[in-house]
Amino acid sequence: MSPTEATSLGHGSSLPAGQPVEELALEREVATDEVVVLDYGGQYSQLIARRVRELGVFSELLPHHVGVDEVRKRKPKGLILSGGPASVYAEGAPRLDPELLELGIPVLGICYGMQALVLTLGGKVEGAEVGEFGRSQLTVGEHGRLLAGTPDTQACWMSHRDTVYEAPEGFTALASSTESPVAALEDVERGLYGIQFHPEVVHTPYGQHVLTTFLEDIAGASRTWSAANIIDEQVEAIRKQVGDSKVICGLSGGVDSSVAALLVHKAVGDQLTCVFVDHGMMRQDEGEQVIRAFRDQFHVPLVAVDAEERFLERLKGVSEPEAKRKAIGAEFIRVFEEEAAKIGDAKFLVQGTLYSDVIESGGGTGAATIKSHHNVGGLPDDMEFQLVEPLRALFKDEVRAVGAELGLPEKFVWRQPFPGPGLAIRVVGGEATKERLDTLRAADFILQDEIRKAGLYRELWQSFCVLPDIRTVGVQGDERTYGYVVAIRAVTSDDAMTADWARLPYDLLEQIASRMINEIREVNRVVLDITSKPPGTIEWE
Repeated sequence: MSPTEATSLGHGSSLPAGQPVEELALEREVATDEVVVLDYGGQYSQLIARRVRELGVFSELLPHHVGVDEVRKRKPKGLILSGGPASVYAEGAPRLDPELLELGIPVLGICYGMQALVLTLGGKVEGAEVGEFGRSQLTVGEHGRLLAGTPDTQACWMSHRDTVYEAPEGFTALASSTESPVAALEDVERGLYGIQFHPEVVHTPYGQHVLTTFLEDIAGASRTWSAANIIDEQVEAIRKQVGDSKVICGLSGGVDSSVAALLVHKAVGDQLTCVFVDHGMMRQDEGEQVIRAFRDQFHVPLVAVDAEERFLERLKGVSEPEAKRKAIGAEFIRVFEEEAAKIGDAKFLVQGTLYSDVIESGGGTGAATIKSHHNVGGLPDDMEFQLVEPLRALFKDEVRAVGAELGLPEKFVWRQPFPGPGLAIRVVGGEATKERLDTLRAADFILQDEIRKAGLYRELWQSFCVLPDIRTVGVQGDERTYGYVVAIRAVTSDDAMTADWARLPYDLLEQIASRMINEIREVNRVVLDITSKPPGTIEWE
């Protein structure tokens, strides 16, 4: 259920057919400057938007086909055209609307975005005999405005086969690379800029400098996007949406739902009641921690519901992961409706939906829907609540910053992402029975305990166990056993859009495996997942 932990409800890069583009507009009071990123399907498109925000400018990722009117109405200070996997000459390849270049705002094309810009304006783009993928050397012939303040020779990250051979009329070619005659160009008078390399990745050392130059010096954007003004903006938006109505919030204790709850409580006080549903699929002792923190520390009205048997009954015979998500999401809504009736006509439901959830569930463009995060795609059609989603415009790192600003304890702020359906979707390929969930919960506790002892918890994006529906032969105490396999999954990442498997020390892995096999009777084998994302996802299901 990665990339993010959901609220107690649970949880995007292509815009589903038929979904109106205007649904993608993020609800926010425009108090800061904005730069729009048009998504041409590149693997780093979301990262561009995130980097822009890190530099203090709000950025929204929109499908490349939204149209000039949709961009114009946002009144952006600048426009960035992302990379993409297609050849600009391929049949059906995304095209650049020339009207976007006449909006009177600066435009920066990156990789495919630069090629589309050049092709549209009459420059020469051709397929090269040799592609340029990975680290490359950039040689700057003329720094111009865009590359001002960067060295004459510098490393950069490339990912392309088509190459710009001639700049359009009116442009100045600024730099070349190993396989690209024109790797950067600009037309200062028209405010049009292009770079073949990817400034948003860490492998381009001067990438942030180039983006800063575009945002601040060229686009003139005010760098005022911060956790503090996010809070003020969302508090105002929540009050405007909710009015005097009562609000119910599904609270899981993860950072997303916790921050969403505190934001809404700050906005409307005791109009909010949080509902913590123990569905029997939480991590060990997690329920008690959540109740203690919110009821006793933050004094947020809280109802705790023991619904383990109810959820287990709903999941009987269900093994397909999407069916699990939808069953759990639907059951949560039923529980919320019942609790709302007891509270007295709550009209609004708070969810901790993040921007990455929206993208991965089908709110961007370019690639297929990865999975239905049931914050976004798994809610029943007959749901009676109106949704309040104060984090819908934010990436995970921004949510953590908001949480810290609100006074959320560090253990909550830095809690690793956890899927809304809980351990149910980590029982892979089979039914989530109580026995399997208890086995998985015990294994997960050992993993987290040892990783914390080793001082590695904050270094990992996620670390968890998976219980496949298989058994293997083992020997324990001179007897043949037939037990479960536990798979350890630990990854490092900046934003969960890409991830690498974590190189945990061998002695730590040995200690974890030894404890699991010795302390959990049902387990006789432990394996390690060394798959990165892509090609895998972080969660198995």
